[in-house]
Amino acid sequence: MIAIIIGLLITLVVLVVVVSAFQQHKEKQDAEKRVKVAKQKAIMDESEELILNLVNLPSSPKLTRILANRSLTAATTMRELKPEVKGLEDRINALKAQIKAAEELTTSQGNDENFVLPENEQQVLAVLQCIKKLRVIIKSEQKKGALDPQTFTQEDQRLDAMQLKINIESLMKRGIQAQNKEMFGSARQYFEKALQTMANHPIKTDYINTKTSEIEQQLEDITDSLKTTNASDAAKRAKEEENELDILFQPKKKW
Repeated sequence: MIAIIIGLLITLVVLVVVVSAFQQHKEKQDAEKRVKVAKQKAIMDESEELILNLVNLPSSPKLTRILANRSLTAATTMRELKPEVKGLEDRINALKAQIKAAEELTTSQGNDENFVLPENEQQVLAVLQCIKKLRVIIKSEQKKGALDPQTFTQEDQRLDAMQLKINIESLMKRGIQAQNKEMFGSARQYFEKALQTMANHPIKTDYINTKTSEIEQQLEDITDSLKTTNASDAAKRAKEEENELDILFQPKKKW
C-alpha cells in the first residue's frame, strides 16, 4: 500500500514537472512569436512610411517596388505566424496591387536633375534621413538576395547623388549667407568644406563639375572682398594716424 502511494506521488510529481515544462515551453514559443510578429509589423510600417515619403524625391517606381516587396514579405510572414490578425489579407492584396503598378511604371523614371531641396531646414533634414534609411534598406535587401546587384547599384547611386546634392547645396547656402553678412572667414570654411566633399566623392558628375566652378568663383570673390576690406582698413588707420600727428604737432596756442 505504501509503495502504491509513493508510486502515485512520484507519478504526480513527474506529471507536474512535465506540465510545468510544457507550459514554460509554450510561453517561450508565444513570446518568441510575439517578438517575430512585432518585428514584421515594424518592417511593414517602416516600408510603407518610406513609400509615402518618396513624394519628396524624384519619382522612382523601382524604389516603390523594392519597399512594397519588403512590406509584402513581412506581411506574408506575419500571416504565417498569426493568421487571425484583422485586415492583414486586405493589406497583402493592396501591396500586391502596388507592386504590379510599380512594375508597369518601371520604365518611367523621375528626372534627378529637377530635384529641388526644400527651403525649410527641418524638411531638408527629413529628406536626408529618408535617403539614408533607403540606402540602408536596399543594401540589406541586396544582401538577402531580394534585390539584384544591378538594380541595387543604380538606385544606390541615385540616392547617393541626391544625398551629395543636399550636403553641397546646404553648405553653399550657409556660405552665401555668411558672405552676405561679411563673415568671410565662416563663408570660406563652408565653401572649402563643400569643395573637399566633392573632391572625395568617387563619381565625378556634371553636377560636381558645375558646383566646383561656382564655389571656386565664390572663394575668389571672398579673396577680393578681403583685399578691399583690408585696403579700406589700412587707409582708415593711416588717416587716423595722420590726424593724431596733426594734433600732436599743431602750433601750440598762447594763453
